[in-house]
Amino acid sequence: MIKVLKEKNKIEIKGHSEYDNIGKDIVCSAVSSIVTTTINGIISIDNDAIYYEYDNDIMLIEIKKSDEITLKLINNMMDLLKELSKDYPKNIKVKEI
Repeated sequence: MIKVLKEKNKIEIKGHSEYDNIGKDIVCSAVSSIVTTTINGIISIDNDAIYYEYDNDIMLIEIKKSDEITLKLINNMMDLLKELSKDYPKNIKVKEI
């Protein structure tokens, strides 16, 4: 299961959805697309707005600037991940603290 945890200005995404084999998993693909598009969009506007790293199947995102555009893009990403979790509740869990 993919677990997404958002705490204040930090987001952690880890795990594998186990919907299908790696490389054929539509849930993992959707999460990757949503997160990568969001990160690229934010960085294209302001390279210093976020910090992110991917290591050992864990994606960490730290929100460095809480400007309107960055927050809208992050909130959109979280909304998309929540919608995905409604369709695939056994494969992705999204939690905001």
